[in-house]
Amino acid sequence: MLETNKGDISAIIEEGCKFEGKLSFNGVARISGIVNGSIFSNDTVIISEAAVVNADIYANVILISGTVKGNLKAGSLVEIIRPAHFEGTITTPSLIVEEGVIFHGTTKMQDKRQ
Repeated sequence: MLETNKGDISAIIEEGCKFEGKLSFNGVARISGIVNGSIFSNDTVIISEAAVVNADIYANVILISGTVKGNLKAGSLVEIIRPAHFEGTITTPSLIVEEGVIFHGTTKMQDKRQ
């Protein structure tokens, strides 16, 4: 999984927090709580192991180790690592799915130049 220093993270939704609506971030965002709605970032969205996300996510890089149900659109990369559960559609030029991940969905690979 891509390494991110805690100092690089510009927004955090911690475990125990619940958010419903549209989230928009500049920079790296880490989500460990519950989110329902949509998530936008010009950088990286990290969905931690404890997170439960029912949202469409739009970002440059999306890293998932929690539970996500929704559509993902990434400009560069989607990486899903164990023990993640994913359900939805992924559109990205690069996808990494670790062995042991539960994946129910479809992928649409796109050229990075688009």
